[in-house]
Amino acid sequence: MAEPAARSCCLGWDFSTQQVKVVAVDADLNIFYEDSVHFDRDLPEFGTQGGVHVHEDGLTVTSPVLMWVQALDIILEKMKALGFDFSQILALSGAGQQHGSIYWKTGASQTLTSLSPEIPLHQQLEACFSISNSPVWMDSSTTAQCRQLEAAMGGAQALSCLTGSRAYERFTGNQIAKIYQQNPEAYSQTERISLVSSFAASLFLGSYSPIDYSDGSGMNLLQIHDKVWSQACLSACAPHLGEKLGPPVPSCSVVGNISPYYIQHYGFHPGCKVVAFTGDNPASLAGMRLEEGDIAVSLGTSDTLFLWLQEPMPSLEGHIFCNPVDSQHYMALLCFKNGSLMRERIRDESASCSWSEFSKALQTTEMGNGGNLGFYFDVMEITPEITGRHRFNADNCEVSAFPRDVEIRALIEGQFMAKRIHAEGLGYQVMPKTKILATGGASHNRDILQVLADVFAAPVYVMDTASSACVGSAYQAFYGLAAEADVSFSEVVKLAPHPRLAATPTPGAAQVYEALLPKYAKLEQRILSQTRGPPK
Repeated sequence: MAEPAARSCCLGWDFSTQQVKVVAVDADLNIFYEDSVHFDRDLPEFGTQGGVHVHEDGLTVTSPVLMWVQALDIILEKMKALGFDFSQILALSGAGQQHGSIYWKTGASQTLTSLSPEIPLHQQLEACFSISNSPVWMDSSTTAQCRQLEAAMGGAQALSCLTGSRAYERFTGNQIAKIYQQNPEAYSQTERISLVSSFAASLFLGSYSPIDYSDGSGMNLLQIHDKVWSQACLSACAPHLGEKLGPPVPSCSVVGNISPYYIQHYGFHPGCKVVAFTGDNPASLAGMRLEEGDIAVSLGTSDTLFLWLQEPMPSLEGHIFCNPVDSQHYMALLCFKNGSLMRERIRDESASCSWSEFSKALQTTEMGNGGNLGFYFDVMEITPEITGRHRFNADNCEVSAFPRDVEIRALIEGQFMAKRIHAEGLGYQVMPKTKILATGGASHNRDILQVLADVFAAPVYVMDTASSACVGSAYQAFYGLAAEADVSFSEVVKLAPHPRLAATPTPGAAQVYEALLPKYAKLEQRILSQTRGPPK
């Protein structure tokens, strides 16, 4: 470790599918230490691939609970060996992969509160879980439970209006319902159910940590407007579920002081605060320091949008979560499967496998592409549920092919118009102060970012966010310390590194796309109706 010198700092943790990661951030918001334990590489005895076990049915996906605990042991021991000064940590917070659940066996709370500093944590917690392998976000085995929940709540839209999302197989309420139905004995032996986030916080607290509003809104159980568990949803999933979850808390809550175990074994200060852990997606919003009206666009294998919303409109697509840094506001998440792989295919087909030629096509074609619009979904899209390639000329007539340069612009414009249309469908509105933060592989292409700026009529910034969830957790720790003083999150993180301006809207872009967006939306609906056929 380059700088073991004492300083006031906060730790941010990220308990992801593949690793446990930590960053240390000083009072000036500079990262001065980071490390990780990779499950497959560093803990091969658990036999995971990508940190998970995919079961024989191909739908059930789990992770060993003790793997996370042992990874925490390893990384803390490594920090200790390097001379890290734990006594200077003011607070810590963290992120966990959303939707995953951990089942604490009756009597586990007593073990948590009486940990011995002489024995590794994972050895002391071996008998503390009624389910040894936790369902995680990749699990898709709960379709029956999803339909049961939607039926109990009066339909998918009614459930979405209440909890922010229609029923999804990976969402925690449906996972709990499956365990209750298929393994009632294990459920009855469970005294507490945690999310991955609140589970990790519990390890540091030495007692059960509450679930925070933001991660809790990814369960199909929380009323996102009232910030309380829906009794109807709880009853539809399993008996006595509210007692096993405990009441939720605001995401910036200080949930207690660190456990004596860490004070005695690692030298943490007794006054070190534990701030509620949240989900990886909400923590990323904090790490990217989004504000009202902002949007983050991750341009990777899949494209993901994070939106800051004041007045959400839950629908059958996308997700509305409680905002992790402003409990009066919301965040939305939209995922699009046909991201970078689709861009690479069109590059290979229409630009001779050259990103330089691809960029030249974007530079030489006009905004709006002469009214030519394209929909490119080589795999079934999530938002909307369409597959295939569909091209329309300026007269809205479907055509079989475009010239190469037109094809490239149609792809990129279409991808970003779809993002804006579906974001606005959830209640998002471009504001005069809106800024777009672009991340992921395609964010390195300035010409792609120029189209993004033009379609949204907003400036685009880029920054290194490889550890956005982890860094966001450290910011949350500082914010938890300041929240009682009524200091805003933006004030707390004002010293953090600023993103770099990458593109500003071309003059006239707003007018061009304001005219094209309704046309694109109507054509999307036409394709959907053709795909689904006439109503039965």
